[in-house]
Parts: sequence; structure tokens; C-alpha cells
Amino acid sequence: MSAISTSEISRLQTCLRRLLGSPGLTVNAPPRAGLSVELAVNGEVVGTIHRDEDEGEVSYAVHMTVLEEDLPPAR
Repeated sequence: MSAISTSEISRLQTCLRRLLGSPGLTVNAPPRAGLSVELAVNGEVVGTIHRDEDEGEVSYAVHMTVLEEDLPPAR
């Protein structure tokens, strides 16, 4: 995995807001080097984004975790 630049963070945020239809979505730079870029919705961190470069092609992987306690009650 390689570091995500400030420009990439801005472009990812624009893309993900459009793709997921959520203007409250933000992509946040890590507070210090070596930590993951965070994906948040309305200020709540819901996942991380990782950059991969292979043979000159760049891709981004979003890892999202949903806790069972955050789910609505079962019917």
C-alpha cells in the first residue's frame, strides 16, 4: 500500500460523494504518517481507504465496518 496525496484525497471525496449520493461524506487525511485515510459520513468514521499501485495502475480500496450493535433490531 502506498500513501494517498492531498490531491487524491480531494478527488476521492468528490468521486465518492457523487457515486454514493452523500454530500455528508468526507475523506480525511491521517493525523500523522503511517495511519490510514479515514472515510466518514456526517462526522462518524465508517471505514478506511487504501491506495494500491501495481504495474503502473492505481486503485483505491474502501474498507467499511458495520457493527451489529449499529443495526436496527431484527424483525
